[in-house]
Amino acid sequence: MRRPWTHCLLVLSFSLLQLPANGWDRSVVTEFATLPPGSAHPEGITVDSKGNFYVVTWDTDRPGKLGHLIVFAPDGTFQRRVEVAGSLNRLGDLSFQEGTGNLLVVDCGGKQVLKVDPMTGASSVFISLPGEKACPNGMTFDKKGNIYLTDSFQGTVWRAGPTGGTPTAWVKTDLLISHGVPPIGANGLAFDRAQTALFVGNTGDDQIIRVPIVNGEAGQPEVFVNSINGPDGMFFDEEDRLWVVANQSDEIVVLDKTGKAIAKLGDFNGLDERGAVRGILFPAEMHKVGDYVYVTNLALDMRKFKGVAQTLISQWAAEVKVYNIVRIPARIPPFPR
Repeated sequence: MRRPWTHCLLVLSFSLLQLPANGWDRSVVTEFATLPPGSAHPEGITVDSKGNFYVVTWDTDRPGKLGHLIVFAPDGTFQRRVEVAGSLNRLGDLSFQEGTGNLLVVDCGGKQVLKVDPMTGASSVFISLPGEKACPNGMTFDKKGNIYLTDSFQGTVWRAGPTGGTPTAWVKTDLLISHGVPPIGANGLAFDRAQTALFVGNTGDDQIIRVPIVNGEAGQPEVFVNSINGPDGMFFDEEDRLWVVANQSDEIVVLDKTGKAIAKLGDFNGLDERGAVRGILFPAEMHKVGDYVYVTNLALDMRKFKGVAQTLISQWAAEVKVYNIVRIPARIPPFPR
């Protein structure tokens, strides 16, 4: 008579072991859209007022070529692709400017920010960065409409006014230089809800740097948290929690105000029969819309950087044939009490 009960207990115990670990929730990541043939390595992502998605590419496979801007309908249906005139193939962030509606695209390869016609790809220079090693990457805005740009190789956050023009070095520090792998330092950035500080990811050093704001200017930068493996795109949610994509560990990490990790979401689950990523692989940027966070799978083989040996995901990234954008529920599962 004991055996059936023993068997049930064993089955129940095994089933419980299969449940996701709440805050460390590798929940189902679903494909939202795929890039058309001839486009690779989606990087920046943004949404217009009608819910259409705009994605640009950091396409190291096509050196010297124009960057691509790809538009998807709210349901992920491909709409169009245009080449961004005057750009190079390494496009970073992009956003619609509040008030003007200008679509601004960050062009690392061209050391500039371009104002781009989203229908034709025609462009004009909006901001041009100085310095031989300049590489603008991430972009955000303050409440006054000023534009902040990370410079991945010069350890700088630049600031320009709402009309663009020549930027000034808002903060420059060794904390924003990469001393590790990859050689990309300052990358994603975001203000907290009250804009008391700007948070910047140093991708190569696995750090989030906090820059306090004192009378509108940059205060003394400090390390906010260590050991996020390749921080890139980030945003603060309605509860002032910081969401960060970790491109070297294929996940999203969520931090509370103290820097404590309260969730790790998503994971890499191999490639499907098309050669498309299942889950998350080298995520670059994300954008929250409604109940979901939309993530670009950059899927970059780090061996393409000069002098960089392979990483854990390099061989997987080299096998990707179809590049995609995925989405994950924008929720933080509670830990059991």
